Amino acid sequence: MDSHHFEIKRTPKPRLLFEENVEEFNKLANLDQIPDLANQNLSDLDLRNFHLKKANLAGCYLRGANLGGVDLSEANLDGASIKNAQISGCFFPRGLSAMEINLSLMHGTRMRQSGKT
Repeated sequence: MDSHHFEIKRTPKPRLLFEENVEEFNKLANLDQIPDLANQNLSDLDLRNFHLKKANLAGCYLRGANLGGVDLSEANLDGASIKNAQISGCFFPRGLSAMEINLSLMHGTRMRQSGKT
């Protein structure tokens, strides 16, 4: 039986996101050198201007984050939780069903992204 274990990192939020250093973060993202964000606590951050299209957000805690208009079409969101996040205009990966997104948004469940192991 395949089981997932996610552990939220207790370390400070990634420096570039926490400092809202959009320019530096996006420069790295454009070079395909985006920092690994898996299992990070990104709650309450305004992520609208960050290039997260290919980000590894697996297991992330995104409670109350502003994801409005963010392109996450190629991101790994397996095990991520988006309770009370602002998601208007957010472009989610095809592997996430509307039901998974809604359950996570309303109840904080961890999303299961098909095609991810």
